[in-house]
Amino acid sequence: MTSTSPATGTGRAAGEPVDTIVVGGGPAGLSAAIYLARYNREVLVFDTGHGRSTHHQTNHNYLGFPDGIPTVDLRKLGTEQLARYPRARIVHHLITHAEGDAEQGFTVHSQGHSWRARTLVLATGVLDHFPHFAGWESYVGRSMFWCITCDGYENRGKRILVVGHTDAAAGEAMQLHSLTDRVELLTNSRSDEISEKFRRRLERAGIPVVHDRIGEVEGEGGMLSAVVTRGGRRLELDSLFSIQGATPETTLARQLGVPLADTGYVVVDTEQKTSVPGVYAAGDLTALHSHQVTAAVHEGAQAASAVNYFLYPPELKAD
Repeated sequence: MTSTSPATGTGRAAGEPVDTIVVGGGPAGLSAAIYLARYNREVLVFDTGHGRSTHHQTNHNYLGFPDGIPTVDLRKLGTEQLARYPRARIVHHLITHAEGDAEQGFTVHSQGHSWRARTLVLATGVLDHFPHFAGWESYVGRSMFWCITCDGYENRGKRILVVGHTDAAAGEAMQLHSLTDRVELLTNSRSDEISEKFRRRLERAGIPVVHDRIGEVEGEGGMLSAVVTRGGRRLELDSLFSIQGATPETTLARQLGVPLADTGYVVVDTEQKTSVPGVYAAGDLTALHSHQVTAAVHEGAQAASAVNYFLYPPELKAD
């Protein structure tokens, strides 16, 4: 079934393609859509209301907000900004399949609906592997974090519990130790994969390693006060930094034949182009490191500019 004009809000005939479909309504996707709208392109943004920018954290690194800005507010402002452009719309459907090519056009599908576009921008982000316990989502961004760049500064001098069982977690604990001398590491896993090299570094820094798993937590209002392990140990804390990894959301990319790096992230060039003509990717989906709102907004803008140029007829191109 192809969505009709009222479903998309574009005013186009059923089945007629828009210029671009953007999958993902976070900072990367909204940035791409705003730029495309300002190029006077017809664009649909598919947003399920999930992802990192829907958590409770405040972003203190974004230029122009001296007191920081909650990421949910940044999304809201971006949505309001996009709403000023009549040729851009947000559609609240989960896209489960994508197919096609630049010559014939692309089609994306949700349950019972499909939409067509001349180009695609994938901004589907990543799935973070936070510790799961009763009410865990209410703590994310308030006292449970994943990024020292984003939230380390606000946790200077506090009691920090790093959760993770790899050298990446050990390295994060060492980095956080430069901000506070009250750091502990909990593996929260059946396995302990921290190498002897990092174990010696942790020991020299006075960072205890607890090889156990989270049983329950103590806290209220999104603020953790203690973790009780399955073995009965009580670890008091002010903040938890989860270093249990993240999985890039690459289902659509793989369906389209977009190559992935060995790390599992989508491979793009400096203009956010994938190797599949007409398909672009932006945001956390494209890199193992540097998952920042500033980078996502930049990549969304870059992808949109590349898309706009791709859509020009040959007589308007310099190459």
